Amino acid sequence: MKKRKLSFGDVLLLVFLLLLLIPQTRKPIQVALNQIKLQFFFPSVLEKEERKVIQPFNYSVKTLDGKNITLGVGKNKVTFISYWATWCPPCIAEMPSIHKLYNDYGDKVNFILLTNEEPEVITKFLHKKEFSLPVYIPKMSAPEALFEKSIPTNYIIDKEGTIVVKETGSTDWNSKNTREILESLLLE
Repeated sequence: MKKRKLSFGDVLLLVFLLLLLIPQTRKPIQVALNQIKLQFFFPSVLEKEERKVIQPFNYSVKTLDGKNITLGVGKNKVTFISYWATWCPPCIAEMPSIHKLYNDYGDKVNFILLTNEEPEVITKFLHKKEFSLPVYIPKMSAPEALFEKSIPTNYIIDKEGTIVVKETGSTDWNSKNTREILESLLLE
């Protein structure tokens, strides 16, 4: 039986697979792969028949400094809701694009980023990444129309409570497409 010689590509694949087994290298590799994905995936508007309308409501949340507050959703303001976590590679990959979008639209759009993690963990993550985002801990269950088991899941909701965009998985939120969607909704 003839022995097959390993090619450079075979060795590279083996090294890559081994790196995925090591916890310290797995997460950065997954984040990098998701950042590559961002180059090809942009949010898109849901077809009219796929859109759900939620009754305007107050989202009961806790701030990172422990204050209980409510945030209006579907109450005459466009809302961006993100369900995410600091340990989630797709969430980490898309967070810079959300941060850029927030920097430009934070005064016009209600941004609500929700995670169930400890405030100290969230604060440390935001500080390390130099993100200044409105992050909250939910104090209530998500309305059925916003319930999704996977993260990240992000929504853009119009002023009347119609879910116009729903994206699961890493997406480039700082895209021209997203900005056009927001501009259109802000004019309504």
